[in-house]
Amino acid sequence: MLGAGPWTGPRGVRRAAAAGDEHDGGGTSAEKERDRIVQLGLIGLGKMGGNMAERLRRADHEVIGYDRAPSKRDVDSLPALVEALSAPRVVWVMVPSGEPTRATVRELGELLSPGDVVVDGGNSKFTDDQVHADELAPKGIGYVDAGVSGGVWGLENGYALMVGGSKEDVAKVQPVFDALKPPAPEDESGEPLPGAGFVHAGPVGAGHFSKMVHNGIEYAMMQAYGEGYELLAAVDLVEDVPGVIASWTQGTVIRSWLLDLLVRALQEDPDLDQITGYAEDSGEGRWTVEQAIEHAVPMPAISASLFARFGSRQDDSPTMKAVAALRNQFGGHAVHAIRAQEAEEPA
Repeated sequence: MLGAGPWTGPRGVRRAAAAGDEHDGGGTSAEKERDRIVQLGLIGLGKMGGNMAERLRRADHEVIGYDRAPSKRDVDSLPALVEALSAPRVVWVMVPSGEPTRATVRELGELLSPGDVVVDGGNSKFTDDQVHADELAPKGIGYVDAGVSGGVWGLENGYALMVGGSKEDVAKVQPVFDALKPPAPEDESGEPLPGAGFVHAGPVGAGHFSKMVHNGIEYAMMQAYGEGYELLAAVDLVEDVPGVIASWTQGTVIRSWLLDLLVRALQEDPDLDQITGYAEDSGEGRWTVEQAIEHAVPMPAISASLFARFGSRQDDSPTMKAVAALRNQFGGHAVHAIRAQEAEEPA
């Protein structure tokens, strides 16, 4: 895929030529940095990481991947990954947030060299980012946090990227960001619009903080669409609920990609009979609400959407049992008793 180099790894992967050897022609240094073929170490080749690796390879960049699954990886250990990369190295971590990411960053801190950069592209909490940066800085290793949105569709559509870190460290990763982000929409003259799909949001932590807020907004949007769907389905007046929702995808003020996905889901299962109403949360909705409380920012819609997910996991609500009991106690209001057969313990 790339020109000859001193190392050939599994699947024919080769070391990239040193920076500055890839372009002999003119152009500014910024253009050369943006356009040059780069080499990336990628840790975590699951749904997101695997698709990101494929998108980068389609852009003729070199990706050397490591994953715990032998069938997915190019090298069999982190030391082998670091050895396979040319300095200055860029290593992108795409593993579950929390301890898996923390352990990976710590190990990379023992393996990498001054001038190298670690990118955390997972859904880490933004407060972890400064800890990682502080651990790596004494060793001369840079750190960039990247909030990534696009899901399983990112391979074809591109990934929206919100990054945090120093200008110098972000610049080292910029060719990777440029290959991953969506194609920029064009203005009336055919020129690409700046900023679409990518932002250097600020210092370390700003990328993951921005992605956290993005996910909080996503919670509220999905909740609103879900509530609208339920009301449409609850009345006899509307005979084509999927059709109504599909009609909203063109020309309306509530059209969005999430709405397009709801239309797709209803095409596959018009009454959603194959799905239970149990909704998990990834943690970022909680972090968003926590930050709203800490900074005294009113956030009723996002908070309510998070609490609705908690409610979705209850077969019967202790809260509403207490409410029903209280109404009966103070006003003699009727309660719905549990039928005898439902109250019996299973044999």
